[in-house]
Amino acid sequence: MVKPTSVIVPVLNEEKHLESLLQTLCGTETIIVDGGSTDRSTRLARKFNVTFLSSAKGRARQMNTGSKQASGEVLIFLHADTRLPFGWREMIAEFSNSNNVWGRFDIKFDQQSAALSVIAKMMNWRSRISGICTGDQAIFIRREVFERINGFADIPLMEDIEISRRLRMISKPYCVSYEVVTSGRRWRENGVLRTVLLMWWLRLQYFLGVSPEKLVKRYYS
Repeated sequence: MVKPTSVIVPVLNEEKHLESLLQTLCGTETIIVDGGSTDRSTRLARKFNVTFLSSAKGRARQMNTGSKQASGEVLIFLHADTRLPFGWREMIAEFSNSNNVWGRFDIKFDQQSAALSVIAKMMNWRSRISGICTGDQAIFIRREVFERINGFADIPLMEDIEISRRLRMISKPYCVSYEVVTSGRRWRENGVLRTVLLMWWLRLQYFLGVSPEKLVKRYYS
């Protein structure tokens, strides 16, 4: 039996990506949660048959807000600059019939290069080994489990890492080998090596106990 699915998209100034994203989600309950956009994101979202909500800024807060309005038994948390693969509904149906309670997709970048291809393969391999997944991989969770663990922690960064650590104590992630396509804009703008080193440093600091409130300032600097 195919269980209904809700897609929750946190948005902050994503007019470049939002319209093309929503065109791919027609027929699926989609909840847009805006964190205070000053561009045309709000206007674009209202052109589609979606639920539009406003929330305090912060991905974790926005996604938690959206989850409270969702009716699906499976919740997909999708970044605005990420596209689900063809046939994703069937893949989620297969997940629904498994014993896993959460999962994610493999990932690739929208503009391929040798460096970004290696980065994507490393991300996919690492999450399979560690059970830690990132928001770019379109994390999906059974609704009743998401509610039981009280959703995302209200932190400004690393919310995906934090919830992965709690979820993997319940079950290993269900890893879909088909790839979501996500934007490589941050990697291209800041440089691949510099971005890799920054991500590793941030995660190391987080695992060593540095608060996300401190790390977020470095991430967005």
